Amino acid sequence: MSTDARRHPRSRELHRRASRHTPGGVHSNVRLAGPRIFFESGNGPWLRSVDGDDYVDYLLGQGPNFLGHAPQAVVQAVHEASRTGVIFGGQHELEIEAAELVCSTLRWPDMVRFCVSGTEAVQAAFRLARAVTGRTRIVRFEGHYHGWLDNVLMALGDDGWGVASAGQLAGHLDDFVVLPWNDADRLATVLAEEGERIAAVVMEPVMINAGVIEPLPGYLQRVRELCTSHGVVLIFDEVLSGFRLGLDGAAGRYGVTPDLATYAKALAAGWPVAALAGRAELMERFGTGEVNHSGTFNGSVVATAAVKASLELLRDNPPYAGIEEHGTALMAGIRELGQSYGVPLRAAGLPAAFHVSFGDAEVVDYRSLQQLDLARYEDLAEALVDHGVWVASRGVWYVSATHGPGELDAALTRFAKTLTEWL
Repeated sequence: MSTDARRHPRSRELHRRASRHTPGGVHSNVRLAGPRIFFESGNGPWLRSVDGDDYVDYLLGQGPNFLGHAPQAVVQAVHEASRTGVIFGGQHELEIEAAELVCSTLRWPDMVRFCVSGTEAVQAAFRLARAVTGRTRIVRFEGHYHGWLDNVLMALGDDGWGVASAGQLAGHLDDFVVLPWNDADRLATVLAEEGERIAAVVMEPVMINAGVIEPLPGYLQRVRELCTSHGVVLIFDEVLSGFRLGLDGAAGRYGVTPDLATYAKALAAGWPVAALAGRAELMERFGTGEVNHSGTFNGSVVATAAVKASLELLRDNPPYAGIEEHGTALMAGIRELGQSYGVPLRAAGLPAAFHVSFGDAEVVDYRSLQQLDLARYEDLAEALVDHGVWVASRGVWYVSATHGPGELDAALTRFAKTLTEWL
């Protein structure tokens, strides 16, 4: 079932207009696969379209709206800060306050550098790891996402992992070793054979981008030990998990400290801000000028105001117990609907971010994830949108600090109506 375009006349009109000057009518290819719906506003966990329809939102802008849409305290802080200026081409006190707050909230890092996107933060981490170790190769894992640039974007083809886009140069991927995740023995073998060439191991400590798959017990601890013994920099890509799984992210949740980590989505309540955090002996290489990390918009007034306001909210009024309750109940409700309607609906992951699909396979990595009926869920996701539940077609659902009992009831009621008409 496809989204009924006849229900969205204003959105269709705007899409035609957008397509005249914007390729595909969108500014990110991620949105090419989604319904062509235009929104006029967002408030907490709700979206309202230009056609007057409301949607309970479990996509949250692909993750950043962890505090819901337009959180008043953050909006006000950014507004007040921007009245003094936006970019000075020099330093300002908010940079210091935001950096101090990031480090004290996460607890493990000594230093932080701000940038604009998670993709940039990952690239800075790679450059720093190579500079510190004098090595060139990086170990990464199947299905983990580290940005859209030529040297990190990958897709699984007939010949294994390779380029995912026309225009990518295959040679830009040559310095990466791609391994299955959650298999510490495979990593140990690679490091034993070519550890002297490996600068870093990078991973999502929870594989949220594809499947919301947790690390197996002891896996992260073993990876930490292997990296330490081989002098390899351990990089956690916490763009999705950072501040979402708790104040100290996945590193705190699983008790494993990386050498470097990247943060973005839940860092600033929707503002385009990212950060690279790490140990001082590594991060100081930026400060000496030995390793270049630049960016006109890095640490802007509005960015650091958003970071400061967001982290103060999370620290002073932690939403995690409510998110735990809501996400757990929502997953249980989806599974119960599957049983009621006689379909193998699967909802698994963490309360703050979980994955919905069809099937009952044991999922521990990207390849086992493919045993689920992902294509069937893509069809269901389109139907859910038609019934006012805004979700991603890839199955990841995000829960915000503003989701409550009313949204739980709305989501499950609309999910049930979807199944009634879709099956």
